[in-house]
Amino acid sequence: MAGPSTDTPPETPSETPSGTSSEVATRCGFAALIGAPNAGKSTLLNGLLGTKVSIVTPKVQTTRTRVLGIEITGDAQIVYVDTPGIFAPKRRLDRAMVAAAWAGAGDADVVCLLVDVERYLAERDRDTDGIVARLKENRRHAHLLLNKIDLVKKQDLLALAEKFTAEDVFDRIFMISALKGEGIGDLRDTLAAAMPPGPWLFPEDQLSDMPDRLLAAEITREKLFLDLHQELPYSLTVETEDWETGKDGSATIRQVIYVERDGHKGIVLGKGGAQIKRVGAAARKELEDLLGRRVHLFIFVKVRGKWQDDPERYRDWGLDFNA
Repeated sequence: MAGPSTDTPPETPSETPSGTSSEVATRCGFAALIGAPNAGKSTLLNGLLGTKVSIVTPKVQTTRTRVLGIEITGDAQIVYVDTPGIFAPKRRLDRAMVAAAWAGAGDADVVCLLVDVERYLAERDRDTDGIVARLKENRRHAHLLLNKIDLVKKQDLLALAEKFTAEDVFDRIFMISALKGEGIGDLRDTLAAAMPPGPWLFPEDQLSDMPDRLLAAEITREKLFLDLHQELPYSLTVETEDWETGKDGSATIRQVIYVERDGHKGIVLGKGGAQIKRVGAAARKELEDLLGRRVHLFIFVKVRGKWQDDPERYRDWGLDFNA
């Protein structure tokens, strides 16, 4: 996946009927996807782009930093900002993640609040209510995206839409299924029309600003989240330490999984190394699919106590250590 570029592509000239050249008007802006943990933001981003740029697992707080996804619709370039879930933070990392989410919303031209309607109807999601309250406090309007509509009754969905309408915060309400792709075409068209005039910020073929090294680490972390249970995934991090491109175009990638305790190392490795072999095989296959080339992936597990209190980790993720 291509890395970020500071070059602004030139606007394409077009011919007027008289034969003189004029510039085609382009539009570009940022659309922030915010919501409670596991509301479906990363699933929606991947669905909008038609490819994977943000990892997805059933566990909350999978996304740790903001991820940009870039799409061109007509003359508009939409830069989606996938943000960490917003919740009541307890740890330093939690606070940094939530701060990054609100920063992404504050800088965006359009804000989209995703709500997992099944969860909200079942347990009255307090995190979502808190987000709505803060939007009202900041006098910030947004679009409301009621997600997972295929999992609830129509009358319950309509009642929920009416409840949120009364908050007087939302410009439009979209009923979608991010997983199935339902309703996202209308959302895409609305966001494209809302982008302000201006040059595109990224090349036409760029889908994200995430460097390949970080993407590779995130893919491995996703597989760990899917394979490990309870709280252990939240106590580890993955870093890509080395990336070499061979003469045949293949990539040799070396990664380190850092855990906080010696006991965690054995769990990640598994009996006879079976666990880490399974994770590595799944990560390698997905990286080969995404990168379109052969990948040799080597993963090591090391203990680094209190890595969550290391400012360097936060800098690599683009998070504020002092949030």
